[in-house]
Amino acid sequence: MPPQLVRRASLRQLQIFDAVARAASFTRAAESLFLTQPTVSVQVKNLEDAVGLPLFERVGRKVSLTEAGRLLHAAAAEVLEALSRVETEIADLKGLKTGHLRLAVVTTAKYFAPAALGIFCGRHPGIDVSLKVTNRERLLQRMVANVDDLYIMGQAPEGADATFVPFMPNPIVVLAASGHALAGERNIAMERLVEEPFIMREQGSGTRLAVEALFARHGLKPKVRMELGSNEAIKQAVLGGLGISALSRHTLRAGDGAGQLVILDVEGFPIVRHWHVGYPAGKRLSVLVRRFLDFLQQEARILVPWEDDGQSAGRPVP
Repeated sequence: MPPQLVRRASLRQLQIFDAVARAASFTRAAESLFLTQPTVSVQVKNLEDAVGLPLFERVGRKVSLTEAGRLLHAAAAEVLEALSRVETEIADLKGLKTGHLRLAVVTTAKYFAPAALGIFCGRHPGIDVSLKVTNRERLLQRMVANVDDLYIMGQAPEGADATFVPFMPNPIVVLAASGHALAGERNIAMERLVEEPFIMREQGSGTRLAVEALFARHGLKPKVRMELGSNEAIKQAVLGGLGISALSRHTLRAGDGAGQLVILDVEGFPIVRHWHVGYPAGKRLSVLVRRFLDFLQQEARILVPWEDDGQSAGRPVP
């Protein structure tokens, strides 16, 4: 960058500009940086004033880089990557005495992620952590923009330029109210199950994708009565008699419905899946991040909140 631009452009402006360029959206960049959209727009405008040329073309809601924007983004990416490497190397020199771990997880992982961080921080009290809970689509956007250190989701993204590894079981079970007609039955056929109204997570949810894929393999399609974006709302809807649902076993905690929810004994369930943790391909991981990865892969089973004895189907949730 020219010397005069180096003097005029702040590091924060370059970070914001980089986030907008990667997300191709002022709104998504603002969300990833925990800023308001007007703040992002003002910082980009100040940077454009320093450059003396527009950096983005705006056609409706579509945002794309101008020629000047592409040149600046290439330089800004190099600067930010170099600073990131220095930060990582300094953190390595400090070991685990200090540091900041940035973790982003899908909504269902909120049932165990805080506990995992709590145990890890208890062992390494000098570190700081931040936890972002969001849906799968937003999580993938954050990963593309390289906002966080690690990402946790149920189903690893196919075709993504990223590295993901499994670390803990994530079985999906079928839930009903304890007074439901199927609550006392054993070996319920999937053909019988699709006669019941289903309450599903939103389109794009990893849980929903797994459930619909299982039904599709049997030539069946669940009868979706309602879509909800919250596991807690789904459990309340099941308790209210609006239908049955399929959720991660991790969403069921002691006290849920005071025994009014039951796991149905259905052929093909539980769907055997795993939680995955990952990061963008080529990302250099600090000692702190690598240690947390090791913790998840070696000790995550302590986060399983139920006795996995194979006999839970048909029992009320405690």
